Parts: sequence; structure tokens; C-alpha cells
Amino acid sequence: MSKLHIGIDLGGTKIESVVLDSKLNILFRERVPTESNKGSIHVINQIEKIYLKATNSIKNKSHTLGIGTPGSISKNNGLLRNSTILCQNGLPIDKLIEKKLKRSVVIENDANCFALAEATIGSGKKFSLVFGVIMGTGCGGGIVYNNKLRIGPQRLSGEWGHSVINPNGDICFCKKKGCVNTYISGTALEKRIKRKLKNSITSKNFLNQSTYNKKEKELLSEFYDFFGLALANIINTIDPDVIILGGGLSNHDGLYKEGLKKVYKNVFCKEPNTPILKNMLGDSAGVIGAAIIGKMN
Repeated sequence: MSKLHIGIDLGGTKIESVVLDSKLNILFRERVPTESNKGSIHVINQIEKIYLKATNSIKNKSHTLGIGTPGSISKNNGLLRNSTILCQNGLPIDKLIEKKLKRSVVIENDANCFALAEATIGSGKKFSLVFGVIMGTGCGGGIVYNNKLRIGPQRLSGEWGHSVINPNGDICFCKKKGCVNTYISGTALEKRIKRKLKNSITSKNFLNQSTYNKKEKELLSEFYDFFGLALANIINTIDPDVIILGGGLSNHDGLYKEGLKKVYKNVFCKEPNTPILKNMLGDSAGVIGAAIIGKMN
């Protein structure tokens, strides 16, 4: 059995690799830009580039390999679907990567990788039923029960970002209207900032402001409202022991104060107490989870 475990996390702007030892300590970590605008072949070449850096760091010793990606591979046709890296959709991504790297790989949804890492060695390690939430470029989620990932017969478990909270809302890239993804992702918040405030500020900078004018306060309050609806739906449906937030927006302290109040307001009981916690592993949770996925398989 291999004692070294390589994980690769495929993101919209960066591809990250990590090497873990048998105790899940990080031995190596590196990033390269995704550059998806250059097409799917270039992205796969970038995956090979980061993988070779990882294998060189351990002198090509035996290892497992897990890869996290937005979207999931259809059980019906083996093609990637629902990825925010649009050039990868409709491709047999696992086969293409295996051919390029000349080895077998285990591929899993990136939010599932995040959830598994946090449930195993992060903020959720003391809880049985963990729901991991990604609030970054897009919104995603993963369900872990007793350190085992729940994938589902259609590989859709945790795809909370595409549940609808306003059927008359904005159009999502999935073609539905009013998905969670169109309200509380970083991309969605920036669109709303530009539309309502006539400002091109990033979602991160907007949420990091120390003061807000009247219109900004209204927009922030609206953001918390939709956050409350979205997370209350999770609690009302599966009643997890804990919800852990990840992704760039999870660093906003207001989510754990005003946002939490809005969540509890919409939960179907008088005394809600589901903990909503910030991730412990930072932006490396996804790639660590990918390595753990490879180890477990």
C-alpha cells in the first residue's frame, strides 16, 4: 500500500497539487494557473505540469492520486457535466487525464473533496454528519457521514448551489432561474454590485469594507437574506450536525453573525442550534480532500 498521496484540485483560476504522507501531513504544495481560456487541452497540460512537480518532489515514489474538479462525471455516458470550467464539459475527462499522466486516477467533485477534508481533519472532525459549503466563484456542497462521502446514485449529493430559491430570479449557467449560485456566490455578488451600485469592486473587497453607505447596506442585507434562506433549506432537509463554510466568501465574519441570525430565522424550529463554522484548512481543503479521496480508493 502506498504511503504517499498526491491530490490535485482543478479550479477556475488555479490548479493546485499537494503531497501527503501516511499521517496526512503536507510534504509538498504547488500551484499553476488554470488558463481555461486557452482550451481543454491546455488545462490538461497544466494538470500534467503540476503532477510532475509533485512526483519529482517525492522522487517518483509509489503514490495514490486523487483529483477534484467542478461538476461530476455522468454515470450514463462518462462525460463531465456541470463544471464551471466550461471547456471541460462534455469530455471524458478521467480518460483524458489518465492517458496524459499514464496512470489511473480517482476523480471527485471539488466541493465533495472540501467536505471530506474538513470532516476528516478540519472543523468537522468532531461531528458525525457534516455538510460542507463552498462559497467562491460558484456555490457547491458535499455531505460526509462518519467520515464517508455521500455521493448519491446520480452523483448529485450536496449540489445545493443549484437548488432554486427564487424561480423568477437571475438565469444560472445551468439554465435554471434563481439558483443559490446566482445569489450568494462571488460571481453573483459582483454582478449585483455592478447592477445596483454601478461599481466594479470585487466581492471580497465589498465584504471586507469597514463601513457601508445606505445602498451598500441594503445590498449586504439582501446577501445575508439569501444566505439565510439557502442554508436554512439545508438544515430543514438533512439536519446536519454542523455546516462548514469554505471558498473565498467564507472569510467574511458577517456570515457567522448577521448571516447566522438570518439562517436561524428560516429554520423550522423555535430553537435552532446548528453550528455554522469557518473551515480550518483554508484554501488547501479541496486539494487535501482530493489526496484523501485517492488514498481511500
